[in-house]
Amino acid sequence: MAGALLRKGVTYIQSKEFRSYLCRYCVWGFALLQEGCVKLKLVKGIANSACAHDVVVNTGSVHFWGPVANWGLPLAALADLKKDPEIISGNMTAALAVYSMCFMRFAWKVQPRNLLLLACHFTNECAQLTQGARFVHYHYLTPEDHKRKHHIEVVEKEIHEHPEKYPGLQVQPVIPESKEEQEKEAEEFDKLYELPKEPEPHIQPSL
Repeated sequence: MAGALLRKGVTYIQSKEFRSYLCRYCVWGFALLQEGCVKLKLVKGIANSACAHDVVVNTGSVHFWGPVANWGLPLAALADLKKDPEIISGNMTAALAVYSMCFMRFAWKVQPRNLLLLACHFTNECAQLTQGARFVHYHYLTPEDHKRKHHIEVVEKEIHEHPEKYPGLQVQPVIPESKEEQEKEAEEFDKLYELPKEPEPHIQPSL
């Protein structure tokens, strides 16, 4: 029994099928090894580039504390992603997107390169582009009847959570269940007030 299995194994090793199998996986392994070498060279190249451009973090410099202070912008933008799209300010979103785009280029071109500032503005750029997409989708791609229904819901929530801000309205203690009463309250609100838009950033950009 053992001799038969041994002879069968030797026959398979000598077969063309085994040689093809072995060559195929040798080529595959060589390709993986070659790809690993390429990636290693890429990592070394990035490290050498960083050293060549003096990418150094100096905690006693304005090039460190400026970006640290600037992180208030992207953190606030990320928090705003949870807010209702109706109160997004299109002008402010566009301005902050252009601002971060310009300073991403500045952070890369300045010597020494400021990667902390680059990361800060890259994060803010992504957040502002997301806000811009939400703004466009709501104001230009959403059907009018859906927008009106959503507007009424937002108004009802706003005036019942902050009735002290709207003294000209006679706000009921609870949100009325009738759609007619909700529409009436929303119409009165629209005549006298506007929904608060996103405030301008309270942290002034330092770079």
